[in-house]
Amino acid sequence: MLHKTKNILIAGLSAFIILTTQANAVTPTPQMIEQFKKLSKSDQEKLASQYGIDPSMLSDSKNSSDRSDRMANPNLVNPREDSLNGEYDYDSEQDSSDKRNKDRDRNKDRNKKNEYDFRQDSDKDELKRFGYDMFEGEPTTFAPVTDVPIPSDYMVGPGDIIKLQLYGKESKEYSLTINRDGTIQIPDLGPVSVVGLSFANLRLEVSKRIKQQMIGVESNISMGELRSIRIFIAGDAYKPGSYTVSSLSTITQALFVAGGVNEIGSLRNVQVKRSGKLIGSFDLYDLLLRGDASGDINLRSGDVVFIPSIGGLVSVAGEVRRPAIYELKKNETIANVISMAAGVTQGAYPKNSSIERYNANGLKTIINVDLTSKNGNNTLAKAGDYVRVKSASSQYEDAITIIGAVVRPGKYQWKQQRISDVLPSIWGDLLISADLDYGLIVREINKHGDIETLQFSPGEAITSPGSSENLTLQPRDKVMIFNYNDDSQNRFELNALVKKRVSKVELLRGDSLLDADLFKVGFETLDNTVTKKYTSEIAGVALAGASLNEEQLAEETLVGSEVAKMLSNLFEDRDLIKLSYVMSRKELLYPIVTKLTQQGNARQGIKIVAIAGKIRHPGLYPLTNEAKVTDLLKAAGGLLEGAYTERAELTRTHTTSAISDIIHKQINLFDAINGSQQDNLTLQGRDMVTILTTPEWQERKIIEIKGEVKFPGTYNIRRGEQLSDVVARAGGFTEFAYPQAAVFVRESVRMQEELEIKKLADQLRRDLATRGVSKDGTTINYTEAQLMLSDLEGIKAVGRLVVDLNAIKLGIAEADLQLEDNDVLYVPTIKQTVAVMGEVQNPSTQRFKKGLTLDDYLLMSGGPRERGDDGRVYVIKADGSVMMPTTNLWFSSNSQISAGDTIIVPLDTEYKDNLTLWSQVTQIIYNSAVALASISAL
Repeated sequence: MLHKTKNILIAGLSAFIILTTQANAVTPTPQMIEQFKKLSKSDQEKLASQYGIDPSMLSDSKNSSDRSDRMANPNLVNPREDSLNGEYDYDSEQDSSDKRNKDRDRNKDRNKKNEYDFRQDSDKDELKRFGYDMFEGEPTTFAPVTDVPIPSDYMVGPGDIIKLQLYGKESKEYSLTINRDGTIQIPDLGPVSVVGLSFANLRLEVSKRIKQQMIGVESNISMGELRSIRIFIAGDAYKPGSYTVSSLSTITQALFVAGGVNEIGSLRNVQVKRSGKLIGSFDLYDLLLRGDASGDINLRSGDVVFIPSIGGLVSVAGEVRRPAIYELKKNETIANVISMAAGVTQGAYPKNSSIERYNANGLKTIINVDLTSKNGNNTLAKAGDYVRVKSASSQYEDAITIIGAVVRPGKYQWKQQRISDVLPSIWGDLLISADLDYGLIVREINKHGDIETLQFSPGEAITSPGSSENLTLQPRDKVMIFNYNDDSQNRFELNALVKKRVSKVELLRGDSLLDADLFKVGFETLDNTVTKKYTSEIAGVALAGASLNEEQLAEETLVGSEVAKMLSNLFEDRDLIKLSYVMSRKELLYPIVTKLTQQGNARQGIKIVAIAGKIRHPGLYPLTNEAKVTDLLKAAGGLLEGAYTERAELTRTHTTSAISDIIHKQINLFDAINGSQQDNLTLQGRDMVTILTTPEWQERKIIEIKGEVKFPGTYNIRRGEQLSDVVARAGGFTEFAYPQAAVFVRESVRMQEELEIKKLADQLRRDLATRGVSKDGTTINYTEAQLMLSDLEGIKAVGRLVVDLNAIKLGIAEADLQLEDNDVLYVPTIKQTVAVMGEVQNPSTQRFKKGLTLDDYLLMSGGPRERGDDGRVYVIKADGSVMMPTTNLWFSSNSQISAGDTIIVPLDTEYKDNLTLWSQVTQIIYNSAVALASISAL
């Protein structure tokens, strides 16, 4: 139904356009415009192009763009409004369109020239003229006002209609029009002169006449339709001209009718002239700022609303509620200007405001004003002033910051208090994951912002308020509580915040923003380059173990730098403080370590120490006052299982005026923990403590045995244990086992194979890149080569290690194998087949027959294909080893084919100088395939 209505509308409008076009009506009528607006944009364009009509003449785009052109250039010619019928003179508007287009082009060129200008203050460009948007709009035609009460002082005139109702002895109603001679004709009474009377006086005069001449009759007099008056709007209005308006119109209503004031028109001195004399003016700021419309003068026929050019302008920016450009009157002060801007905000610092002002030499000067003083407020404002109200500091005075593993992290008021005063309860104020043995207070020691750190035990400070651990707090202290275990926190909100702030954050890996330990980079990072090297680790990739190209490494470093900048502002960033309870120990310590590094110097060194080895949280830590070895152990979360407590090593940099040397000291950790002052040494800057591992200590290591053994499963192994030992513990092989085809998988071998595959892929890529400039001129199908390269890069290494279980079973020591963690042994069932793969006519699996040679199995599969390289046929034995048969030895005893073997006929690549490479590639591919096939058969 809607589609049908749309078609009818288009058809009707088309016919209407044809008729008007045939009648040579160049200008569309208002009826045509209204119907055209109802169509979609595509239908508008189709209809306009069909009949050669400019779509802008039938839409509002011209009017809307004209307003913006006017705001950009107030001197553009505006179309005048016909004073008789209120319609636009489109011909006049069309005449001025060329000028507007030229002005707009000039503005675009001027803007393009200034595109790369560096301005002193970007907020200057953002300020807008105050009040002009209220009257912004297109001029409207006359619409009589019928729904407002008539004021008693309204001066009646010719054209007004008086409603007269008689009741009592007679009941009649009359609608009387005031004639041009200022009289109304009342039936049975004759003419009554009302010229020069207000509406209130008219009611009195007419009521009096009725009572005198019509005995027993009462009257009720009201106004009917009001007359229209002709006014003139001149000066710097948007569209000055003659307008027909209601007789109740005021200055503001006249401005709405004329579309408001242009950019050079004044809002503070709108004048009304009557018979050539100024009868009053209206400051529109009274209406806009204070809602006072008492000066809004009622207009009469023939009045002229004159808008003079604007006076001085003053710009107000900064910490004010309504920054804008305001118009000045004579003798207005800075206090008046700030009042126009609705006063200063709560974040302002009015004592240090400034005024930019041009002096007599045409140069800018700065005048400082104190807006809290009488003299500052009474400073006279001048045209062209730029008033800037400065903002207050974001720093807190005498506030303490509590971050980390607490229930309510944030900033709190400081007063004479201790740690137990701000954190009175372990259960009510600390998280259940909080480390009760290690906390830090970061304290500023001078006006330069240099810091020192104080270590305390949160658990003892709270439970024993009288102990020395319950430190007294000072203004601007930062109290840090750490999580005992960094891996138990839900970091979803923190990761979301980082993704929002940091570009390319998808490069981050792991759960920590500082995933790799600073200590791993090397102790030399304690020099002045610590920040640069630290940020290289922040992206979550240990540089030593990551296989990144230069571009990826650059992106990782960039991401790390952005995260580092964010964490450096930890104590002032409300969002980070709120989420600090899920941060790791390294993340919380990062801004402290960075600050201590920056403030280090030759006199006092860098107050940072390091710890590594069998410790829960190895890394860098701030050196607190009089810190000892046991304090560093608490800071690092304590010793791990397997730590050697009889001896630890302390490495210290000993510097004299002549030389710097590294010395090593041995510490008995057991004695140090138990109070020995001789071993519990006082630490110095740059000290490094290494916690050793107990000799012969090993973590839990396992090996998995599957397949044809009596007790398959997972077995714990000790250091140095042999494969034969574990096979014996598994009960040995079953009667269906085929040890010759056993598959032994090792993780270290798999990683090495992956590295070799990457090397081969890189080598092949280089060969392909240089093949085009080789001397032999052999052409290459690069599409096929790229497919092979993709296949090669997609190979997943298995990590198979060749083992001889039969030799191990016989007790040959050379065949036995020392086990590693996560080794896997697959013992398959008895094999009775031989597989022929590669470039043969019919790749197949043949039943094993004792005595058959390699040629026999090839013939059983149809023989090699034309593209097969029969000169390089090789055999993957059941145990994973590779045999390369030769013509002379094909029929020798050690070249016999065994059950479970796989015969491979490789592809003749015709790539003479790289044939060895492809042989290695195909060998890896088929070797992996055979190993996987063996595993899947279990």
